[in-house]
This record gives sequence, structure tokens and C-alpha cells, in this order.
Amino acid sequence: MEGTGRGRTAAVVVLLLASFMDLMDSTIVNVALPSIEHSLHTTAAQLEWVVSGYVLTFAAMLVAGGRLGDMLGRRTVFIAGTAGFTLASLWAGVAGSGTELVVVRLAQGLFAGAMVPQVLGTVQALYAPKERAGVYGIAGAVTGLAAVAGPLLGGAFVSGDVLGLGWRAIFLVNVPVGVLVVAGALALIPQTKSDHPLSPDVLGTVLAVGGVVALVYPLIEGRQAGWPWWTAALFVLAPVLLAAFVVHERGRARRGRALLLPLRLFTDRGFSAGLIVQLSFQASVIGFLFVLSITVQSGFGFSAWEAGLVVLPFSIAAAMTSGAAAALVAKAGRTLVGAGALLQAVGAGWSIAVVAGGSDPTVAGLIGPMAVAGAGLGLVLVPLTDVVLAAVPVGDAGSASGTLSTFQQAGGALGIAIVGTVFFDSAASGRDLGGAFGVAAWVVVALGLLAALAGFLLPHVRPAAPAPSAVG
Repeated sequence: MEGTGRGRTAAVVVLLLASFMDLMDSTIVNVALPSIEHSLHTTAAQLEWVVSGYVLTFAAMLVAGGRLGDMLGRRTVFIAGTAGFTLASLWAGVAGSGTELVVVRLAQGLFAGAMVPQVLGTVQALYAPKERAGVYGIAGAVTGLAAVAGPLLGGAFVSGDVLGLGWRAIFLVNVPVGVLVVAGALALIPQTKSDHPLSPDVLGTVLAVGGVVALVYPLIEGRQAGWPWWTAALFVLAPVLLAAFVVHERGRARRGRALLLPLRLFTDRGFSAGLIVQLSFQASVIGFLFVLSITVQSGFGFSAWEAGLVVLPFSIAAAMTSGAAAALVAKAGRTLVGAGALLQAVGAGWSIAVVAGGSDPTVAGLIGPMAVAGAGLGLVLVPLTDVVLAAVPVGDAGSASGTLSTFQQAGGALGIAIVGTVFFDSAASGRDLGGAFGVAAWVVVALGLLAALAGFLLPHVRPAAPAPSAVG
């Protein structure tokens, strides 16, 4: 179903507004973490869950959300996801404890996972392939704008104590936006479905998510609990669940059933290397921003607004190099990915010297390392999907793209769990927060270097046509 005229444009505006809301929610929270800790008396583990819980449930719902839209109608699932996300935002804004906020963030991630896949699916249904490039370009601009606006708005809301709400405003701002999106969707977005929808693989989803949770949960909770026996049990259970997932998917393949993850793709070196890049690079970036925000505010007295300014050069540099990477991807795809991951590692290493070097850091002093790290982000994200999908059969492109998006979110959750655990463990052992950041940032550097090494294993092929970047 392809539409025409202003109706399509109005529908896309509504879809991109929802995408902006989700992306901003993902970036706005970090600068508010110290305020949340002070207000709700949260534990370190609860702070980690406030961020990682969202991305974890988002990742769990992405593929299933896309398939539900194909089956039930993308407009229907989009409205349900947006309404749920809006209600969860309202609940987060009035949460009275750290545990309550964590539960709400888990719910937010689930609803976002239902909402976001419908954006790209509806665009594909409304526009012919030759018309989509312009829409994807606008979507990329929205992504960049959200990356810049999130930390700045978060800092302004918290530091300015808007309407006396403090950190609660970062969630409550979603409520009027969500109401507007739902009203716009009801009035402007047409109902679209897949002609051949695939049914959700419920057991496969449970096994895959269970394996990741069994790994992430003890990393976040184990240190505070004193690493009891159940942490070791969960570490053992994680590979068992993931192995059961592989067996389950192979069984579905033999029966000709739709797969959550086409295992045959893993025989392609480029695809496997791309997943390693995605997982380790996202873990590096998300873990880095998480511990940096806490360190500069709780360790060196930065305001939330100043913490948002720290992230600004990161976002601006990412936006600038994204544009350059889009023009160069056909000629230097894998080189850009490897170089970008190296830049992220260099930026993180430079930040160690600034933050943990013995003198108090400043916003101006962090411009250099943050700009270098952000430049790396832009060089990785744009080419990675194109390069990885270049060697994937056309019939598997949708599944491969969805898998990359899922690994992106799972990498973020793992990054917060691993880097956050090292950070809080170092702080608990007697180091000041600057010193704890220095230890944790070396983990960030190692993850960036791993991504760089995997990046140079990507295929050096020229994509036949630019692949759409996932929105959200």
C-alpha cells in the first residue's frame, strides 16, 4: 500500500515525533541519575537498572513488536505502544521509590519496542523504494536532533527545577507529546499490514531474553549482594539458555517455521563480525556515557545542565561525521567502522587523563575527548548496517537488520552492567569517583578496541544500494 500527497507527509510527521520521543527518552535520563539517586535514595544497582532495564526490554520486544504490527496492523500496534509508553512515562514521573521507577522503566522499554518498529514498517508501506531515501534522511536528522536535545533538555529540566518537578520533568514531558502522537495517529496514519505476516516466536524470544537477563542480572545485582551462590548459578544458566535458543531455532528451521534469528547468517563472516562490532561498540558508548554523567555530577559537583553540556560536543561531532560517513560508505565502509571504533577508544582514553588525572575536570577540558569519541560514533553507526547487509541475501535483509538492532540494544544493557559494575565496585573499594571512572573507562577502551578489530573483519564490498537505518 503506497499513499500519495500530503496525507503521507502528515503521517510521517506523527511517526517521527514518536521516534523523537523515544530517542530523547533514551538520552535524557543519564544527566538526571544523581538527582534521582538523591531524591529516591536509590542503590547503585537501581540506577543501572533505570537505564539498562529500558534498553533490555526494548531489545526483547523489537522483533516481536514488528511482527505484531505485520499481523494486527501497524497503526493499531503503534497506537497501543505509544499509549502504553505515555502512561508509563506518567507513572515514572510520579514514582515514589527506586524499585517502582525500575519497574516502570521496564514497562516503558516494552511499549517502546512495540511502538518503534511500526515507524519504519509504515514508511515502507507508504513509500515506493525510490522515494524512501528522503524519508530516511529526515529520520536520520531527527535522530541527531534527539541526541543533542536529550542531554540539554534533561540538564535544563533538572537544574532549572521546571515547575518544581526536578528530575520528574524528564519523564512527564513525554505525556503531552504522547497524547499528541496518539491523536495524530488516529487521525492521520492509515492501517497497513503485511501480506504474509510471520507469527511471533514466543519460546525463542523467552529463551533469548532469558539468556541475556541471566548474564546481566548478576552483573548488576551481584556486587551489592556480595556475589552469593545464585550469581554463579545465573552465569552458568546464561549459556545454557542461549544454547537452548539455538537448538529451538534449528528445530523451527527444519519444520519450515519463521525464525526469530536466521542462524544461517552466522556462517557469513561479515555478518558475525558486524554483530560483534554492534554489541561491543554499543556497550562501550552507553557504558561510557553512564559512568561519566555520574562522575562529573556526584564526584566533581557539575550541575545537571553542565553535565548536558559535556555531552554536547559528543552529539555534534557524531552528527557531523555521520554526514561524511554517508558519502564515503560505498568506498570505505569497513575502514570507517574500524576507524570510528578506534576514535571512540581514543576519546575514552583521553577522558581518563582529564577526569582521573589529578585535577578537577571542566566542561571546556572535556570538549576534546568528547568530540573525538562522538566522531567515532558517527563513523560507525552509518556504515555498519550498509556494510553488514551488503553480503546478506535480499530475502534475509529484514531479519538481519532486526538482529543488528536487537544486538545494539543488548549491547547497551551489557555495557551498563559491565562498565557500571566495575565503576561502582572501584568506588566501593575506596577510590574516589574520579579514580573509579578511570578504572571503568579502561573497560570502555577495551570494548572500543574489540569493536575496531571486528570492524576490520567486515567484508570490503560496495553495497548495491544504501540500506535503511533503523529508526530508534
